Amino acid sequence: MAGKYFKPLAWAVVPFIAAAGGVLAQSQPPAPEPQQRVQQENWQHTPSGKMGKEEPSSHAPMTDAAATAAFVNGALAVPGAASETDTVPAKFSQRNAADDKLITFAYTFKNLTAEQRRAIYQSLNNAQATADAAMAEIGTELPPQTDVRAIPPEVGQRVPQTSGYQYFVGKNRVLLVSPPTRIVVGVFSETD
Repeated sequence: MAGKYFKPLAWAVVPFIAAAGGVLAQSQPPAPEPQQRVQQENWQHTPSGKMGKEEPSSHAPMTDAAATAAFVNGALAVPGAASETDTVPAKFSQRNAADDKLITFAYTFKNLTAEQRRAIYQSLNNAQATADAAMAEIGTELPPQTDVRAIPPEVGQRVPQTSGYQYFVGKNRVLLVSPPTRIVVGVFSETD
């Protein structure tokens, strides 16, 4: 019973396929432009081109990529774009190379203004200096005996990023400390 319905359908499709094949066989590709013809001839004379393993466009004349590039050394090269951003790779930016060496906690204080840095130093420098941790740097874990103090509320109001941190003073420097880890996350001096 199924063969009775499919035979007429098959006879209807065969003429359509034959007509389409005839149309496709009759249409010719457009003639190549002179530049395309030269590229094709050059391509056919290379060893890999003779074996069909090379694209003809590999012999196309090169354009000046630097003149049309959107990025140069990782920085956006369009008019009005910022040249020194966090997206520029460290190998092209000394600032980003230095930032890559910072511990994550230190990023909190990375973008403080000079006025904010001065306010932290001047407000907290009046404490007694602690000799045992005077040379500590960012990322240093302080020993348990180091006397650290909570940031006063008035400093936290002037520089909100400091709220919740602790500090100690050592050798004309104020060092901010992350309370749970006792790791130095910021160093401020008179020259900041």
